[in-house]
Amino acid sequence: MPLNLAVAASICSLFCSLFAIVSAEDPYRFFNWNVTYGDIYPLGVRQRNRNGIQNRRNSFEDGVYGTTCPIPPGKNFTYILQVKDQIGSFYYFPSLAFHKAAGGFGGIRILSRPRIPVPFPDPAGDYTVLIGDWYKSNHTDLRAHLDKGKKLPLPDGILINGRGSGAAFNVEQGKTYRLRISNVGLQNSLNFRIQNHKMKLVEVEGTHTLQTTYSSLDVHVGQSYSVLVTADQPARDYYIVVSSRFTSTVLTTTGILHYSNSAGPVSGPIPGGPTVQIDWSLNQARSIRSNLTASGPRPNPQGSYHYGLINTTKTIRLSSSAGQVNGKQRYAINSVSFIPADTPLKLADYFKIGGVFRIGSISDNPTGGGIYQDTAVMGADYRAFIEIVFQNDEDIIQSYHLNGYQFWVVGMDGGQWTSASRNQYNLRDAVARVTVQVYPKSWSAIYIALDNVVSISLEEQPWIASRGSSGSRWIKRQRVSSMAHGFTGFVGGYRKSRSDRSKVKQPSMQQQAYPVISAANLVEWCAASGPLLC
Repeated sequence: MPLNLAVAASICSLFCSLFAIVSAEDPYRFFNWNVTYGDIYPLGVRQRNRNGIQNRRNSFEDGVYGTTCPIPPGKNFTYILQVKDQIGSFYYFPSLAFHKAAGGFGGIRILSRPRIPVPFPDPAGDYTVLIGDWYKSNHTDLRAHLDKGKKLPLPDGILINGRGSGAAFNVEQGKTYRLRISNVGLQNSLNFRIQNHKMKLVEVEGTHTLQTTYSSLDVHVGQSYSVLVTADQPARDYYIVVSSRFTSTVLTTTGILHYSNSAGPVSGPIPGGPTVQIDWSLNQARSIRSNLTASGPRPNPQGSYHYGLINTTKTIRLSSSAGQVNGKQRYAINSVSFIPADTPLKLADYFKIGGVFRIGSISDNPTGGGIYQDTAVMGADYRAFIEIVFQNDEDIIQSYHLNGYQFWVVGMDGGQWTSASRNQYNLRDAVARVTVQVYPKSWSAIYIALDNVVSISLEEQPWIASRGSSGSRWIKRQRVSSMAHGFTGFVGGYRKSRSDRSKVKQPSMQQQAYPVISAANLVEWCAASGPLLC
């Protein structure tokens, strides 16, 4: 089921009002998105201004550095995305040059096929709810702030669908509604709650979940949740509250759940929520499980295996760190802060251009050394089933997003991960999703099947907006790499033919000169080469 999205520039206006909705009745959906600069005032200050969709067979349209060509002003690019084995709630956002701090994100809904039963009745309405922290400063000023060696300050506020306050959602008494909640912010986890109402969780990033009821829900950066809310209270207006988590100063914003027969405005105190309690959030995260009886797509579309019955062939341990490099604030994974090459990595791989990257330039275990910069690439085997452990030794929460893939979140806990930590893994009904949080001084572990001959970008979300470029990925090898400013990981491997199972020797950095392809002439090259490479 191809989904064609035509985008007309590289920089997005805040909160494009179009939501992409895909169903299975017609195999084609075409959307034209005209994207440009614009003046916005989300917190009263003038400012100038796809997360989760799986990649099939190739990563050339992943939308980040190294795979998708940048879109210069006045040019366009057509995304062709196959979503036949997917359902769920996702969102899109710009991924280069700190543009995410300028907005430009929106929701994507992938609906189930009409004949496949959904494990809950059709709701009376379906709302996309985009929440996130927000800075009054321009995105270029924020990037310059990092380049001066400083960390990002506390945000100026929190937005709900682009508004600092007053976002309203209309309901009719007695009916049930679906809310698709996504945290599209830069670095803060947020708690979502509705005054006097319960929320029944039904879906997480493409996976139907056990239908657990919550009074509030932690939504970490990059994550998406679907909940059912029934308008079963006396007819009036109620607060929708979003507040920051794990911050010294709690930021709060409100919206309104408006009953159509409301007898009055919101009243009473704004309902409070959790603030800095890590155990509360950890226990809630562990309670989110897959609904094993629900129909619908699976991370393994053919249903040929259960993740808990497969032996992992490799363990990759990734540890994040922060520091300064040449007086600029940078972030690293396993001590490496990624710097983009002049030649896109996918092109370098396809044309076998030496001197652009070197597989093995980042370790698959923490080194404990100081931060240094490199165009870091890690190799792994095609069709391997691997374990990735994220170790967070920082004092802030982190979340990792895997571009184009789902993975199983098998465990998380405080302290240092050891091999004995596997004893507490959930090998039965772990949720499959695309973004996982890692709590301060804690670890999280995932299982992933490398069943696609593409590279996959593993991005550390709270720092993703602070890097100079997005992650890269390529078709024949997959890799893990860290990012400039922030960092991105890539897990991947070599395609092994039947006649040659040995790994290909990589060219040294001195072997040959390579062409420098600028963004301006790259568009013309891409147009001539077709979508296979760009």
